[in-house]
Amino acid sequence: MIKKVKKSGGSLISWTDETWNPWHGCHKLSDACKFCYMFRDKMKYGQDARLVLKSKSKFYFPNKLKEPAMVFTCSWSDFFIAEADAWRDEAWEIIRNTPHLTYQILTKRPERILDNLPDDWGSGYDNVWLGVSVENNATRHRITTLSEVPAVVRFISFEPLLEFVQLADYMSYLTEFYHWAILGGESGNDTGLYRYGPCELEWLEYLVDVCKIAQMAVFVKQLGTYLHNELELRDRHARNLEEFPDSLKIREFPK
Repeated sequence: MIKKVKKSGGSLISWTDETWNPWHGCHKLSDACKFCYMFRDKMKYGQDARLVLKSKSKFYFPNKLKEPAMVFTCSWSDFFIAEADAWRDEAWEIIRNTPHLTYQILTKRPERILDNLPDDWGSGYDNVWLGVSVENNATRHRITTLSEVPAVVRFISFEPLLEFVQLADYMSYLTEFYHWAILGGESGNDTGLYRYGPCELEWLEYLVDVCKIAQMAVFVKQLGTYLHNELELRDRHARNLEEFPDSLKIREFPK
């Protein structure tokens, strides 16, 4: 099944409407960070990507959004990074006061979530989805860690997918605690500092099958630059759904 994405905002990311960066800057943590686009873009602007700073112009951006929208939070940082501890309560207040917005918070630091939730979190805010990045087998532990956090919607981003991720031992967690999966190969350049890792169709197809068994919604965002080259696709990031194999033409959201 292909679910058409209704874009209500200006984000170029196909599974969201808007991006909100109350702070920017980060520290590389695992293999998916090697060719991070934020580090690449910061370098182009002559900025230090390792310096975590509160945004002067975008911190209150959600207050300007009057229509319902999905908001990817901290695309240029991590919402739960330690350097942002002083600003996070104010960010939670903005989230609480904009219930018409759905905040998609994706982290590589799920072990920090429980200690950094607002006092009134309870079983989770209705307008917050919590997700973890799982790029390889070494990062599967994030699945179990997030399952311990109360949330209305939990999701996993298998992007950039860097190897065949075996999920047989995690099926009970997926079935009981997770609602959505984002899949994608890595984008990058053929030369230079910011390149890309390999991604095989079989890795993506396996994850689609597993997530479907677990009754999770699946969103295949892109095949990535490696498969663009291998399959001689038109879009260099392989994001054009019409070029996908039928088994991967799926873009769903959790109900």
